Amino acid sequence: MSIWLDQRAKVIVQGMTGSEGRKHTQRMIGAGTRIVGGVTPGKGGQAVTFEEDPVPVFNSVLEAKVATGANTSVVFVPAAYTRQAVIDAVDAALDLVVVITEGVPVKDTAEFVAYAAASGATRLLGPNCPGLISPGKSNVGIIPPTISGPGRIGLVSKSGTLTYQMMFELRDIGFSTAVGIGGDPVNGSTHIDALAAFEADPETDAIVLIGEIGGDAEERAAAYIADHVSKPVVGYVAGFTAPVGKTMGHAGAIVTGSAGTARAKKAALEASGVRVGRTPSETAALMREVIAGLR
Repeated sequence: MSIWLDQRAKVIVQGMTGSEGRKHTQRMIGAGTRIVGGVTPGKGGQAVTFEEDPVPVFNSVLEAKVATGANTSVVFVPAAYTRQAVIDAVDAALDLVVVITEGVPVKDTAEFVAYAAASGATRLLGPNCPGLISPGKSNVGIIPPTISGPGRIGLVSKSGTLTYQMMFELRDIGFSTAVGIGGDPVNGSTHIDALAAFEADPETDAIVLIGEIGGDAEERAAAYIADHVSKPVVGYVAGFTAPVGKTMGHAGAIVTGSAGTARAKKAALEASGVRVGRTPSETAALMREVIAGLR
């Protein structure tokens, strides 16, 4: 099975008429995603042609939903307009909104994350994330669709590139769903949200959790695993060589003293029964051992 995304998803692309929106819409369609429309205010009534098929453009998310039955959106709009784009999608009561845009001000993110949570209807993923893919079913975002097929592993990751690497390393086993939650200080869905969904998915047999330095998301995930997750979890934490006090990569990746270090996160995960690799390849090897033990 899969979590949050399957072949029934009817997807609109907010910002489809821009260069990034066009490029990734083409890739998503090529992966079998059901793209039913795009949204660009002021360009309603136009269409963009992909593989000889015109995809209609609408002025608002609600207009697109009414016309197409869309239940999912992926956001490629510039950072300055992301807050309003997400609010429009939440107001239209879409099931899932995936925010790819990076560089969104934290204040804006905090506002639209709270807005989505208060709606009680919309799951928000991102911002600054690669999206999610349920191989063989649907791909919403920028994850390369050809690096892995469907299988038994669930993956949740802060890092886009490490998502791709782990999927490639375990491509012969395959994935139920791979979820990139993004590495900003505030995001719409967490490791814990994905862990709960994978735990409930009867065809996800094991879980890979990828974290990185900064914050305490991995420590909170470790506590959740200890109390609520029965399936085997293998982890990797990026940033073992990061110097204390220096911001590294994602906006949320900053270490102060012992808080937020890769070593502290590794220790917390291992205390909860998670096997943690020192490198992505070692982590993949640990997952192979887990899968072999389940057969």
